[in-house]
This record gives sequence, structure tokens and C-alpha cells, in this order.
Amino acid sequence: MHRLLPLLSVLLIGTSASAQADTRYAPVCVGFFNIENLYDTIDSPDTDDHEFLPGAPKQWGAARYYRKVEKMAQVISELGTDIHPDGVACMGLSEIENRTVLEDLVKAAPLKKRDLRIVHVDGPDRRGVDCAFLYDPKHFAELSHKSYRLSDPADTSFRSRDQLLVSGLLNGDTTHFIVAHWPSRRGGEKASQPRRFLAGKLGRHIADSLLARNPDARVIYMGDLNDDPVDASVKRFLGSSAVKEEAVNGKFFNPMGDLYRKGIGSLAWNDSWNLFDQILVSPAIVTGANGGTRYYATRVYNKPYLRQAEGNFAGYPFRTFVGDQYMDGYSDHFPVFVTLVKEVK
Repeated sequence: MHRLLPLLSVLLIGTSASAQADTRYAPVCVGFFNIENLYDTIDSPDTDDHEFLPGAPKQWGAARYYRKVEKMAQVISELGTDIHPDGVACMGLSEIENRTVLEDLVKAAPLKKRDLRIVHVDGPDRRGVDCAFLYDPKHFAELSHKSYRLSDPADTSFRSRDQLLVSGLLNGDTTHFIVAHWPSRRGGEKASQPRRFLAGKLGRHIADSLLARNPDARVIYMGDLNDDPVDASVKRFLGSSAVKEEAVNGKFFNPMGDLYRKGIGSLAWNDSWNLFDQILVSPAIVTGANGGTRYYATRVYNKPYLRQAEGNFAGYPFRTFVGDQYMDGYSDHFPVFVTLVKEVK
């Protein structure tokens, strides 16, 4: 409810004046943020974390680490607060090293009062980064979670991020969140593409297993996909469309498609914008099946303080490092979030 309620009158066009006066919608926000290399300062011998150690060229000591934690907490604390005073109810994250950095994150001053809960499973990624899920227990109650391994049959030595499934009650509706960080474009977009096809197939498998049990399952797929909404990995292999009316028979609606067509991105490279950070929703969230939560709006959170202010990269996301040069920024990605609404009976 709160401040969003007056904005939702647009949903009521075509109803009678008396119905408009009586119908109200409660909003809830769901976000995703690639927070760019949130490593602690301790050497983990089974991962490639050497560049984020105190003796490395980046001089990644306690002061810089806690500065990064505070900055990430600040951004997360602000997401969605113009929609709901509590901000985001649920938050997917990528590029976190372990549970310790997550515990430091939720205890940082900007987030401490929120009492956010953590879902995390250690994965096999060579750099030691994982996906994670944070949630506000006032708005979401976890029922279960499970991680899914991404493998490459052509290369048994391949190690990447798991896809994390978290199921629970979001404002009373059973909702399933899948958090992913697909393989990067390192080595070239085309050469690396087959592994993102595999990641899309894995995401589709997880979603289909949920939809097989309940065709009206509310599924939200979020992550840094390292591809844009128009790429085959997202459209064909994950199974999505930027057109609401095409989100049927389990196909995801991808609201990021419209933003991408308008030139809005979440990261920049070589003077062009990409929208790798995406949140997609299943058909039941598009239609609000059975009177439940439905999709309303989406946003890339690109406030001025999150952008590089000057120089050749003015307007790009304001990073923590450029190479080994400490910039004291935030991340090389902007966070994204969607607003969902549910009619208040």
C-alpha cells in the first residue's frame, strides 16, 4: 500500500467509478544486483581469489573491504523505497565470495535494521563467486531452497556458478525465485555463446519442473545473464518474450526487452550499453492468476551517484576498480528491480 497506491489507478481504467474508489493494490519490490567481486581478505586455497588479498596489487585490505560492504548495503537499502518504505522484499545477488561477506553485508549500518535473511550455497566457480538471495522476513517466508549445477558435456573441467532456487511465500503467494549468473563472454561473444545456451537450458529445466507441478506457478528468474534480452540464449533457450501476450504455456515475460529497445542498459562496454541484468516472470505473474501477485513495472536503478562523473567513461557504472586502480565506486553493473502488485481485498 503506502505511496504506490495512488499510482495504481492506471490499472483500473475501464472499471466503474465506484469500483475504482474501492479497489486498492499493495506493492512489493524484487531486485537483482551484480555487486562486482565482493571478496573477503582471506585466502581461500580452493579458489582463484589471489587478486583480492592484502598483498596483491589491488591492496584489498580491511578498510577497502568494509568500505565496499557499506556501499553495497547503501544501494540495496535504497532500492524500491519510493514504492514501498521497506524497499525490496527479496534481492538476488551475484559475485559474492561466501556466506561471511553476506553476513557482513546484512549487518552493515544501512541494512542492519532490516534483519534480512540469507540463502546461499557454495558453488564450484573457479573464481569462488556465487549467487545468493536476501529476503525481508516481513514480506517473504522461505519454504525451501536448492542449487543446480551448470555443466558442459564437452568439457568436464568446466566450473561455473550454480543456479539457486528459493521457494517461499511472498506476501502470502507461493513464489519461486531462480538466481543465476551465466558464463561470461570472455574469449568472445560467439565462442562463449554455447555455454550460455546451456545456462538457458538449465534455467528452463528448473522452471519447467515447477510448472509441471503447477501450471500457475509464480516463478521469477533473475540474474546477470551476460546476454541481452534479444539474444537466443534468453529468448529461445530460457524461453521468453518481451511481449506480455506471448507469455503463455510456461514462456517467461521479459520486461527488460522494452527497456533494451529504448537503449537503457545496466552496464556499458566500448561505448555501447548492454542489459545483461534481467528479471523475468512466469505467465501467472503476468495475469495475476487466481487473484494473486502480478507484474506492474520494472526499472534499472541508475542514480547519478552510481555513475562515473567524468572522463572517457562518464555515465558508465562507477566501479570499485579499473584494473588495479582503486576508484572507490560501487559496481560495474546497475541494479534492477520490478514492482509487483496484489489487490487488497
